Amino acid sequence: MSALPATTQIRLEQDGPILWVRIDRPEAMNAYTATMGAELAAAFDHADGDDSVRVVVLTALGKVFCAGADVSAGAGAFDTASGAGAKNFGGGSGGRRSDFIAAMMNCRKPSIVAFNGSAAGVGLTLTLPCDIRIAADHAKFGCVFVRRGLVPEAGSAWFLPRLVGLATALKWCLTGALVPAAEALAAGLVSETVPADQVESRARELALEIAANCSPVALALTRRMLWQLSAEDSPRGALAVDAPLNIALGQQADVREGVAAFLEKRTPDFPLTVSADMPATPWWRDNPTGYR
Repeated sequence: MSALPATTQIRLEQDGPILWVRIDRPEAMNAYTATMGAELAAAFDHADGDDSVRVVVLTALGKVFCAGADVSAGAGAFDTASGAGAKNFGGGSGGRRSDFIAAMMNCRKPSIVAFNGSAAGVGLTLTLPCDIRIAADHAKFGCVFVRRGLVPEAGSAWFLPRLVGLATALKWCLTGALVPAAEALAAGLVSETVPADQVESRARELALEIAANCSPVALALTRRMLWQLSAEDSPRGALAVDAPLNIALGQQADVREGVAAFLEKRTPDFPLTVSADMPATPWWRDNPTGYR
């Protein structure tokens, strides 16, 4: 276990195999800033490089997950040319929204979002590169960009239609209306809803289930395969990758341990690590971020 990055707007805590990443600006409804974006990127980079982290859980303190970008600068809050918008979009020193999107996509550990409350604008789109989302049953979600004179950002024009379908993404983005948790569940944005006081406990339960039962190497490869290959227009790419990967994995200790644990009806103890034992694949090296 390595030292956690220093942060001011998110709170990091490692609980066994789980890295908890909690947005920590409750006094401002957890509104997004460039500092927060840079700290999120550092947190996911840390998780990627630390083999003791098996799952990342992203949540927030307070009653709101994230109300969107910090608009405390007033009407010029998004004007980066005048300088007022640098707090949201980042200046020359980094912190751009693309930084944390790349960090989330490149992280080889699965990630769970626990929406403790509502999320709008970048408060929603910053979660879309994560793998599993659960939500408090009272939460609302909003792609509110057109109501602010903006367009969907943080890659959400790519992520959102893949998660909820083009028709639903168009409805949400072109109206900018808030969507209740029940509609988000029906559309597939979130996989389940629970009472607000159970969001963190449910996320922890799910994270521990993954950490206890799944090979870290197989998890890293599987999330990359699903994110990258499901965007292709035919199964050719998947067919070209899955057999060679399973041939390579079948010769390694994790598969032997997984089969033995199944036959012996016990919890597996996978010996391989993401940092040292990932199979060499041209497919991974040629497109490390999964971007098109």
